[in-house]
Amino acid sequence: MRSVSVTDVSYTFEPGLTRQDPARLRALPGAPYPLGVLPDAGGVNVAVLAPGADAVEFCLLGSDTPAVGSGPGRGETRYRLPERCGGVWHGYIPGVRPGQRYGLRAHGPYDPARGLRYNPAKLLLDPYARRVEGTLTPVPAIFGYADGDPYGYAADGQDSAPFVPVGVVAALPSAAAGRSPAPSRRGGSGGLTAADPTANRPGTPWRDTVIYELHVRGFTRLHPALPPALRGTYAGLAHPAVLDHLTGLGITAVELLPVHAHVSEPALAERGLTNFWGYNTLGFFAPHPGYAATDDPVTEFRAMVAALHEAGIEVLLDVVYNHTAEQDERGPTLSMRGLDNTVYYRLEPTDPRRYRDVTGCGNTLNVTSPHVVRLVCDSLRYWMAEMGVDGFRFDLAAALARNPDGFDPDAPLLTAIGQDPVLAQAKLIAEPWDVGWGGYQVGAFPAPWAEWNDRFRATVRETWSGRAASAADLGYRITASSDLFEHGGRPPCSSVNFVTAHDGFTLADLVSYEHKHNEANLEDNRDGDNNNRSRNHGVEGPTDDPVVLERRRRVRRGMLATLLLSAGVPMLVAGDELGRSQHGNNNAYCQDNPVSWLAWPTTRADGSSGRSGGGWWPRRSERVTSTDVTDTDDGNGGNGGNGGNGGNGGNGGARGANGRRDRGSDGATPRSDSAGSMPPTTSDVPAPDPAGGDQDLFELVSCLLTLRRATPALRRGQFFHGGQSSETHRADMTWFLADGTQMSDADWNAPNPATVVAFIAGDSLAWLGPDGTPVTGDSLLLVLHPGEEDVDVHLPGAPWASRYDLVLDTAATDLSGLRAAVEDPRKPLATYPAGETLRASWSSVVVLRAHR
Repeated sequence: MRSVSVTDVSYTFEPGLTRQDPARLRALPGAPYPLGVLPDAGGVNVAVLAPGADAVEFCLLGSDTPAVGSGPGRGETRYRLPERCGGVWHGYIPGVRPGQRYGLRAHGPYDPARGLRYNPAKLLLDPYARRVEGTLTPVPAIFGYADGDPYGYAADGQDSAPFVPVGVVAALPSAAAGRSPAPSRRGGSGGLTAADPTANRPGTPWRDTVIYELHVRGFTRLHPALPPALRGTYAGLAHPAVLDHLTGLGITAVELLPVHAHVSEPALAERGLTNFWGYNTLGFFAPHPGYAATDDPVTEFRAMVAALHEAGIEVLLDVVYNHTAEQDERGPTLSMRGLDNTVYYRLEPTDPRRYRDVTGCGNTLNVTSPHVVRLVCDSLRYWMAEMGVDGFRFDLAAALARNPDGFDPDAPLLTAIGQDPVLAQAKLIAEPWDVGWGGYQVGAFPAPWAEWNDRFRATVRETWSGRAASAADLGYRITASSDLFEHGGRPPCSSVNFVTAHDGFTLADLVSYEHKHNEANLEDNRDGDNNNRSRNHGVEGPTDDPVVLERRRRVRRGMLATLLLSAGVPMLVAGDELGRSQHGNNNAYCQDNPVSWLAWPTTRADGSSGRSGGGWWPRRSERVTSTDVTDTDDGNGGNGGNGGNGGNGGNGGARGANGRRDRGSDGATPRSDSAGSMPPTTSDVPAPDPAGGDQDLFELVSCLLTLRRATPALRRGQFFHGGQSSETHRADMTWFLADGTQMSDADWNAPNPATVVAFIAGDSLAWLGPDGTPVTGDSLLLVLHPGEEDVDVHLPGAPWASRYDLVLDTAATDLSGLRAAVEDPRKPLATYPAGETLRASWSSVVVLRAHR
């Protein structure tokens, strides 16, 4: 084999191949826009942003090139892009078709002291690649520096091509509309067809939105109704059995943990683990190929979105634009670092060898650069306009609003998103913190952003564990936190309320463990948050003690009811309605195994199988067995990304033992908690519900969401303002003590409230319907009683009500009458005249309809 070089192309000849004419391989000028590789009938236009590079090569990888990770590559053809305009290198290469594998190589100085890390020996992923193929192999060749020294001046000369993911030429989905999905590599496409997910958006208003956070792979990996080939895939998420569960539950939007193409950190892979969550993005435009059941993840993803839309469910993506998989200066050179390190990343001004890291993940994207702002906005528009998604949750969003160091609500990226006519239609959710100085910014984002409200999480957990700060704190949280969000015209839906999220304990573990048990992560239990605001109610972990199990059952129900009856936008975590446990692991980011996979019942509660409008819910005896987890699907790599998000009133966390950010609350590396030490747990089957297997849990959630939909007062468009009530006008919200007297200022600020009673008026909404008439609905009396003793509650009389109908008592052992009471006002569980006393059981939530 011999190499030939000309002005704009270098390529190889191999024995047995036809000799090629260099003139025929010359790249044409092409155009600098749009960025990326865009095919047309005659070839591809290539446009790459690399302002500081001396040259950029577009590299075609032949079909005879060994699979990624298998050894030295052959058959690579390199085209030097001939034109440069405004920092964009571009060219047109005739004859290249969709499906062609490719990469980039950038030439320039290797000078870490100036922040320059060009190395043409490293094959780079196009930041705009719409399809990605291959995995990352942790070998020395993937690093740009030589001799293990990222600060030295010697560049590594080993070719990284065999060991890194590569791009695949793909047409814009809208241009390819109508084509059939690619042939399946696992025995069928799951019935998905090439659909247009932009044509059937549900368009759910914010006030009606209920979010359900899930992991594409983990959610269906063990679903017994799915063919093995579809489990853990985009197609699996669109399966009718899965859609039945989601619609039966009553959620309106799924929030998918990262589905951008991602890889595992080399250090994690060397320990035999994968970064399951996906917060380690490599490609901002490509759906993660490990979640595809077919060879065409783009078409499969679009079909999944269309199917969810058809079921009335919006699709929100958890996106990670704050950092990339290239990590810090010790990390691999995979894409942007090799194209222009000084443009794409924030470097330390006094030492450009190092990265300014406010993410805890090694690097921070430089979103003060107009080039990076363009990249992020182009990616967001692509996922909306081409892939059909409806909104985004921005991981560590405070890092995206630093300008350059302090938080700025008018930062370049936020301003660009706000003025974009396409993105103006998206639901935008900020995780409003990062790990840097001044990074905790809950309530500081501008309209129309919503925000994860971790103050709600902290207060509800503390309330139900007997440590509530005051009635005022609880009152603010369940009324959409007006103390945080009522400014700049922001509505109650600015607060995304949650008790659990992907990071931290599941709901079952939250009431069963007081200490984290993360030994399976192989970090000596140092990772994850030590401040969980949890309570085990007498025994750490699983138990058969009926007293402990009853306490756990009641507190879990109380937390769910508090979440779903609060103003704002509720967010549930997949599996909490099924009693999912992670064995007490509160940072399962690297557990692509039954620790993280949902345990579905093998049959429905009524003994039936197949489709059902009522969803799935578990009994302890119906957990999957080991035979259910040994299907033969794989090909799903399950590579995940950096995780561990959290604020809990702190600065967002610290870095863990492997350089990953964790939810430490004090800015220091979390320490092992010997009191919670348990051996590593990675069993072959998911953990049973340590809170006792409440078979009515799914029905409770479903009925609460039905009540929420039917009650406008729970979905207010404006914040509550209280005030005085009279016979002709009731205040929108009135707070009472258990004895029926209205709360005084002293009562409002008293610590550790055992009982809070709230009257929510259904005729004081300040909300006009489509026809311009005032919207009205039922008035409710809510009794939140986290206290450990039963209490007598005096039901308020005039002007609030003359009688009350009991709709829900979460302490009840039998919820068989709940749905009828929720859906039909004529079928209450009980009726009480105003002025009478109602006995509220310990650790319970009671809901009553009020009638004047």
